[in-house]
Amino acid sequence: MNKLCTLLAATGLLGLQACGNEQASLPAPAGTDPRPIHAAALTLDTHVDIPFDYAASDAADPLDGDMQVNLLKMREGGLDAAFFIVYVGQTQRTPENYLQAQQDAFTKFEAIHRMTDEMYPNRIGLAYTADDMQALVAEGKLAAAIGIENGYVFGTDLALLERYYELGARYVTLVHNGHNDLADSASPRPQFGDAPSEHDGVSAFGAQAIRRMNELGIMVDVSHASKASALDAMRLSSAPVIASHSSVRAVGDHVRNMDDETLLALRDNGGVIQIVAFDSYLRVQPPERATAMDALTERMNLTAPVDPDDLPDQQRIEFLRGVMQINAQWPPANVSDFVDHIDYAVELIGIDHVGISSDFGGGGGVVGWSDALETPNVTSELVRRGYSAEDIGKIWSGNLLRVWREVERVAAQL
Repeated sequence: MNKLCTLLAATGLLGLQACGNEQASLPAPAGTDPRPIHAAALTLDTHVDIPFDYAASDAADPLDGDMQVNLLKMREGGLDAAFFIVYVGQTQRTPENYLQAQQDAFTKFEAIHRMTDEMYPNRIGLAYTADDMQALVAEGKLAAAIGIENGYVFGTDLALLERYYELGARYVTLVHNGHNDLADSASPRPQFGDAPSEHDGVSAFGAQAIRRMNELGIMVDVSHASKASALDAMRLSSAPVIASHSSVRAVGDHVRNMDDETLLALRDNGGVIQIVAFDSYLRVQPPERATAMDALTERMNLTAPVDPDDLPDQQRIEFLRGVMQINAQWPPANVSDFVDHIDYAVELIGIDHVGISSDFGGGGGVVGWSDALETPNVTSELVRRGYSAEDIGKIWSGNLLRVWREVERVAAQL
């Protein structure tokens, strides 16, 4: 029996993930032990990227590969579930590139299925519904779900949406870095010929895609979208939308974060923002820090990005000493910074509209939550801030599961 089943009866926390009204429950008393709260909550990370050799090489072995998230780290860190991401980067929109993007997407779908269906079915299962996810955790397994990052993977062919749905895709991030045929990105790419805006939000084709996602039961994800695209998606969708890995513009002034107007629209839409533990979104650094890092790598004749583990011992020591000096002047984001964004969002839009994501494998990770092993530190900080066990359950998974179920309900009606 897993930690969830073992502790529910003892702690009286059964049903933490059930959604209530917009009011937060009574805060946790000072000195509350976070361990039983973490153990009882269904902990869900909505954005974990995987490499193209996932489940096909020793380095990317889902069980114990040298990655921020593997199955052993999930189990030990008490991370019950994750959306593993079928991500394909934006390229020029040509028939050949569309075909390549689709082939790359199928490679990642196959890898996730290989993990759950062939390699480790006794450890982790694939959730096709919100109920599946809770059932898998209740029976002692880890739970995987699948999200697609970048609607570019179906090019101009909406028929592919149904195939991706059959393979398990349960959310689609409309756009990534660079505009695509669906919508404008928050981060246009001049190398692809992007103007600041191409569609003034969601395109007519994007509106058709959103309608089809509503019909199938796929959550519409507005992370990476421009503000106009995000607001259009909320207006067009018959079901609540999600921001699978974004943070708060008022706390960190970064183009990838959501401003107050967009957050309030998300609340009114019934959706949820999954605050992301991405250093540069949480604590926006001055350009002087980047200049100092560039100077360090140049002085040492290194090519960025630098992996210290690839350096000889003496060179690694020198590099890490230089990084420590830079960090002393411009500290990286930590778990407290991460929860600052959660606090702001909860205060602005309510406890029922805020969740958690890491972007591990895609650049995510902060001091204190650098991999799945350190997941309890997030719960500890939430408890320290006074969040109740019930509200922590909502933030970790209850709010996302509520949206997922509503998307399923709307699909059944349509």
